[in-house]
Amino acid sequence: MESTSDGSALWNLTLQHSPIGMALVAPNGRLLRVNPAMADMLGYAVADLTKRGFQEITHPDDLAEDLALVTQALAGEIDSYRLRKRYLHAEGYVVWGDLSVALVRGQDGLPLHFISQILDVTEHQEQAERLRAAHADVERERQALEAIFETVGVGLLLIGQDGRYERTNRRHQEAIEVAFPDGHAGEAGQLGHVYHLDGRTPMSREEMPSYRAVQGEEFDDYSYWAGADPRTRSAYSTSARQVRNASGERIGATLACQEITELMRAVQVKDEFVASVSHELRTPLTTVLGYLEILAGRGDLPADVTRQLRVVQRNAARLESLVSDLLHVGRAGDGDLRLRPEPVDLVALVRQASEVARPVAGASGVSLTLDVPERLVTVVDEQRIRQVLDNLLSNAVKYSETNDSVTVVLRETEGGVELEVRDTGIGIAPDEVDQVFDRFFRGGDALAKHIPGTGLGLDIVGSIVAAHEGTISVESEVGRGSTFRVTLPLLEA
Repeated sequence: MESTSDGSALWNLTLQHSPIGMALVAPNGRLLRVNPAMADMLGYAVADLTKRGFQEITHPDDLAEDLALVTQALAGEIDSYRLRKRYLHAEGYVVWGDLSVALVRGQDGLPLHFISQILDVTEHQEQAERLRAAHADVERERQALEAIFETVGVGLLLIGQDGRYERTNRRHQEAIEVAFPDGHAGEAGQLGHVYHLDGRTPMSREEMPSYRAVQGEEFDDYSYWAGADPRTRSAYSTSARQVRNASGERIGATLACQEITELMRAVQVKDEFVASVSHELRTPLTTVLGYLEILAGRGDLPADVTRQLRVVQRNAARLESLVSDLLHVGRAGDGDLRLRPEPVDLVALVRQASEVARPVAGASGVSLTLDVPERLVTVVDEQRIRQVLDNLLSNAVKYSETNDSVTVVLRETEGGVELEVRDTGIGIAPDEVDQVFDRFFRGGDALAKHIPGTGLGLDIVGSIVAAHEGTISVESEVGRGSTFRVTLPLLEA
């Protein structure tokens, strides 16, 4: 009897102080006893809760499953069960609980009551629901990206850090089959039928887009021809970006390639037409200029006729300059811009170009000053660098107004030569700065102010500087002027 009393006291102590909900439940479902933890969990007072059955505090959608398990226990089919179910809080919201139930029978074998233990898992369940929702969102996004990856009209390639191809879409696979008709090993840098834009020079391993990307390079619009048969080759433009992990470490690269065959064919036709027309114009223009020079040199012509001849001479010379520019653009586009390098005193070249530009500058009220050393010799193509100076000085004067100034600075740097042409003219709009070296581009101010030009000068300058393995850049501010900066290697004869 004492032992039974001790057991009852222990049970009561456990019931009152257990951190999880506990209850004694009658076979009909009424709550005979509940502990404070269960009452707190469901928002009731203990006395209020014992007036209810478990059916009243169970979510309607979970009641049938719970009742079925109770029926099985009472029938002797099971003696305990576990169930995760939803309870209804006194304030109406849902509380998730992990329910453990054991049926206690009397000595006669009849059911006395159920012992129920309920662990509040609401927070865990909500976290699980959020995780499931997040997984569902990720899966939807994955499926969407997969659909885009396979249907986008651009070839896409993912390369691992070891150079192996990890993913490639249908469009890129088509490009691979064009360039590698005998098969591809799926590794960056494999040589195939890939050629530079001249259509003749094969790309080396180091020049292949995939190899460059694996080496850590990022680039845009890297164009080339691909295909074994020159008559049916396809042209592609490729861009590359590095892939990094959360720590910023490089783990691979992505490439995107787009077929531009039609565009390149159209450009070729246009270039051939321009070159043909330019050649056809050059011979008669040379003849016209020669006869004009002879006529203008005669001393027996009336003054008004001489003036008119000079006007014709200037316009013919301008037309010849335009034809020369078009021929230069054609050669540069074909990769046929040949240089005749020789030792040249750049200071002398700058002085000569400045003397040519000075009369035009003076007539416009623009001052022209030089900041140059006594002598600075390097190996360049004199005629081409003269073109660079003429174009930069001509632009600086054209885009300056009365009382503005143009300054030419030439200096030796560490291993190189730096040329700056500065003006205090109208400047370039910020959204146009990146386009000034584009062929045929003319800024809004140039068009609005009717400043003459074709938009070829800076394109020509850029191609000449690049052929000398130099660089050109521009800094500009509207209303304050522009600075064009050219760097060239300092080479010894």
